[in-house]
Amino acid sequence: MRRSPHQSEDEPGTTEEKDEALDRIVLEGRPRLHRSTPDLLATGTVAGIEVGVGVLALLVVVHETGSTLLGALAFSIGLIALRLGHSELFTEGFHVPVMVVVAGEARWTHLLRLWGGTLLGNLLGGWVFAWLVAVALPDLHATAGELSRGFLDRPLDLRTFVLAVLAGAAITLLTRMQNGTDDDVAKIVAAVAVAFVIVGSELLHSVLDTLIVFVAVHAGEPGASLAVWLPWFGWVLLGNLLGGLVLTTLLRVVRSRERLLQWRRAGG
Repeated sequence: MRRSPHQSEDEPGTTEEKDEALDRIVLEGRPRLHRSTPDLLATGTVAGIEVGVGVLALLVVVHETGSTLLGALAFSIGLIALRLGHSELFTEGFHVPVMVVVAGEARWTHLLRLWGGTLLGNLLGGWVFAWLVAVALPDLHATAGELSRGFLDRPLDLRTFVLAVLAGAAITLLTRMQNGTDDDVAKIVAAVAVAFVIVGSELLHSVLDTLIVFVAVHAGEPGASLAVWLPWFGWVLLGNLLGGLVLTTLLRVVRSRERLLQWRRAGG
């Protein structure tokens, strides 16, 4: 049984507040990497459905008002549901699980399994929920088609990639902020703020935007197809990974390196 680094003396240069925050991240994040496969897939599928509620709110508001900024605020419902429902979006695995692995509390193979299972679950849940939206609310078809063309018609160039990098950094920052507080109100405020940044700035998120594309695909909207979506998805997914892992998580690893070494020594 691994012991907590609380049992060893703090290294110079660390602060009690920073250490406590990292310890909470490792202790709370460790079970995520050791879930059974059915639990992992179910958690990811539920997340795809829950964030789909936010996508539905976005489509309704944009359809009624024509305002992407108001739609961004409505979309925050999905991020709030993810946090309060304890489900897991693929890009939420860029900070906490990486910290757990670096701390020596799981292996990199556990991380890859988490990413793969969560992403598969997200897409499966999103595909089913998008079909329900397309069947139940045909008035939203044109809105979903217009928004999806705004994603899929982009060239797979540097600008598209950077928009994905920024989205990955933003959603990972949300995870970091929410894990840094026990106040549910603060977590909700963070979710609303980051939803506004991602959707309002038209950043590109591999899973969130895909759900809109899925609605358009089910609706048979022109220009929306899985063949067009797949290369776009791969390019954006790579950008999200780079943004979440390098711009946000890597800097946190460097900042907390002394405490992470204490965790590794405590487990050795």
